Amino acid sequence: MSFLNKKIFDFNGSALGLDINDLAVRVCQFDREGSQDHFLGFGFAPVAPGSVYDGEIIKKDQIVLAIKNALRTAQPKKLKSKKVICSISENKAFLRIISLPKMSLEEAKEAIKWEIEANIPLKLSQVYYDWQILNENISSDKEKMDVLVVAISQKVVDNLIETVEEAGLEVVGLEIESIAQARSLLSEKVSHKAVLIVDFNERKTGFFISSKGVPCFTSSIPVSSQSINDAISKELEVSIEEAEKIKSTYGIGSDFKNSNIFSAVKPILENLVSEVERSLNFFLSELKYSDNVEKIILCGKEANTKGVIPFISKRLGRNVILGDPWVNVNLGNKLPEIERHKSVEYATAIGLALKGVNYENNY
Repeated sequence: MSFLNKKIFDFNGSALGLDINDLAVRVCQFDREGSQDHFLGFGFAPVAPGSVYDGEIIKKDQIVLAIKNALRTAQPKKLKSKKVICSISENKAFLRIISLPKMSLEEAKEAIKWEIEANIPLKLSQVYYDWQILNENISSDKEKMDVLVVAISQKVVDNLIETVEEAGLEVVGLEIESIAQARSLLSEKVSHKAVLIVDFNERKTGFFISSKGVPCFTSSIPVSSQSINDAISKELEVSIEEAEKIKSTYGIGSDFKNSNIFSAVKPILENLVSEVERSLNFFLSELKYSDNVEKIILCGKEANTKGVIPFISKRLGRNVILGDPWVNVNLGNKLPEIERHKSVEYATAIGLALKGVNYENNY
């Protein structure tokens, strides 16, 4: 489900995918001819520390600069579109599935307003919201209809749009990170019962569970690449920059080799595993939208770190795999322009860009 889409009747191109987080800006764009996708380009730029906090833009000028830098350095082709679909942090979004007695569409519109106010910590007048009646009831109650609802603070949205416009772009759609990730990581050719996506990123780790293609549960914790680097830096008494290089070379180390690196990062990874277990238990025991989560997909900057996936998989006793954000992209005989180990960092941007392909038809 997209959020705050705008219809542009005289524009036949595609929109950029623009992913902004606390430490980086990533952009990419596709074009499509028939069933063939053409990857136009991608770009990355770091964000000055303190410019974004907990998903909210604090220093507009720094984000504007990062957006322009990401576009300027895009490759293999320059990204010329001024239309963008932009990500919204999980931390600033309220996603719920609500069940209502079966009623007409007009009745549902009013009932949903009451349900939104009852389920979020903001007044209805303070949020933008979107909703979608699900074709298949996740709750399996035939006497009711399930409705997917998303609400975002107006302050956060307005600030984001103003910042992007100052960079010379036009926001034609907004989407929560997890929904964009699901578009890029969950194959359209496979019927998924329930899948957990773990976005192990620069400043946080996001959890997103999709059941039968419907987003059912989202949450996040402050376990991140930065947490890992800080732990290595303190244990080995090196700078953060050196800690990043050590991690890139050796990964998380090994318990069998009595590694100082592993000793440093193990508490952080154990915390991550505990939160994954807690999310799975809540989804299966409390929400009860499925009786099993068939697999766990890892994406984000930390997903490729040596040893992370084997550690999580062993501790959980579950199938944990590295995400493939190209699974729904038809490049023909061409290889993706982004190297495989970097692709998982672009899962959100790729998902946004896929939505941006001929986006004027996606309403």
